[in-house]
Amino acid sequence: MRVTGGQARGIPLTVPKGDRVRPATDAMRQAVFSSIAARVPGSRFWDLFAGSGAYGLEALSRGASQGMFVEQNPQVAEYLRRNLAAVAKSLGRDLPGVDIVQADATAVTLASLGPAPDLVFVDPPYHLISAVAPKVFARLTDLLAPVSDPVIVFEMPGGLELAPEGWSCVRRLGHGTGQPTVAFFRANRALTSPV
Repeated sequence: MRVTGGQARGIPLTVPKGDRVRPATDAMRQAVFSSIAARVPGSRFWDLFAGSGAYGLEALSRGASQGMFVEQNPQVAEYLRRNLAAVAKSLGRDLPGVDIVQADATAVTLASLGPAPDLVFVDPPYHLISAVAPKVFARLTDLLAPVSDPVIVFEMPGGLELAPEGWSCVRRLGHGTGQPTVAFFRANRALTSPV
């Protein structure tokens, strides 16, 4: 697994052995970032249930200026720190405004994450989605209120549909029951143009 585009393209990303992390595939990340390419440069992101940090690291490689990774598992967070250091080295610069918060992604506060982002990547363990998705969207509705047109990029298995109050799925990548797919959600208040 590697960063697929941008200045840090080709940098390998590591994860702990076992099934604690299910990283987004290289092909899926390429498709996601092709879809939101114009939104990434200069943006701020949150990467919730970050795992390896693949989505947020890809955003940094492609020009995002700031971001926060949220990962609860201490061992996984350590791998994420190593991945972030490798990407920063490849970019040839420090990454002020980029940090890792070790916390439950359903309970984080704006105070711990800093300014509200333009992009939010959400990639929870698939078996937890039904339980955590309503909490995540409820929190993000409040936390993203200051942002004019935020986009939530939510990875989930095909066959699963989410209809969070106040949000609309404007695009979906991938297909096949149980296979990885990504849904792009925009706040209903901001729906005037495509992703």
